[in-house]
Amino acid sequence: MSFLHLFLLAMIQGITEFLPVSSSGHLILLPKLMGVEDQGPILDVAVHVGTLAAVMLYFWRDVAKLILGLAHVLCGRFKSDAAKLFLLLVVATIPVVVAGLALKLFGNIEALRNIKVIGWTMLGFGIVLYIADRKGGETRTDTDWTLRDAIVMGFWQVLALIPGTSRSGATITAARILGFSRKDGAKLAMLMSIPTIMASGVLLGRDVVIAGDWQLASEAGIAALMSFFAAMVALSLMMRLLNSVSFTPYVIYRVVLGLVLLGFAYLG
Repeated sequence: MSFLHLFLLAMIQGITEFLPVSSSGHLILLPKLMGVEDQGPILDVAVHVGTLAAVMLYFWRDVAKLILGLAHVLCGRFKSDAAKLFLLLVVATIPVVVAGLALKLFGNIEALRNIKVIGWTMLGFGIVLYIADRKGGETRTDTDWTLRDAIVMGFWQVLALIPGTSRSGATITAARILGFSRKDGAKLAMLMSIPTIMASGVLLGRDVVIAGDWQLASEAGIAALMSFFAAMVALSLMMRLLNSVSFTPYVIYRVVLGLVLLGFAYLG
């Protein structure tokens, strides 16, 4: 694969992972626009791992709290704030892990990697995000996260397995419906990405080892590193903007892109 393809792949992932516009959908569209072979799910996951590192660095205090929470759970201290956060994150992750494994074993993930699917999900979930953002409350913070919230957001995260939906978009939409502020809803969505991408990264490593394709492994490492730097810039900017900007600009982008893709798919 050319360095240009790897670079664009990493930049697109790093910039779009934290925005509710579907990084996976953009990664699928990239080779179609460039007229090259699809990079495949392994490189897609690799650049996601790069953004995972950015999330863990940006929210390092919360990551440290999660590690402390794991220690508390192992010691039987289930009532601490750290243990509560860790357990809620586990609960929120279970639905997408089960659904992802089922899709990998019994479904056809590749069949979903097409322009029609991405066009409809871009459009449909963009409208849903707009409604949730306009109607959602602003009274709750990330410290108000409950078991019910974790379950609801966890099932919304499953929808992100459909290309074009957006993992952050789905979980942020759920958070806004549940009454979390934009910034705190986005923070919870970012924390929920940690175990999800970790699980994908483990499967990635397994697939690379089985395939024995070390050139692909090298390309994956380079792409992951570049996506990490792009993601740090994008995440810092988005979290600052959420103090004063709604999700409407992202909705407009989703709707316009969705309509363009559907027009191309059905009329092109």
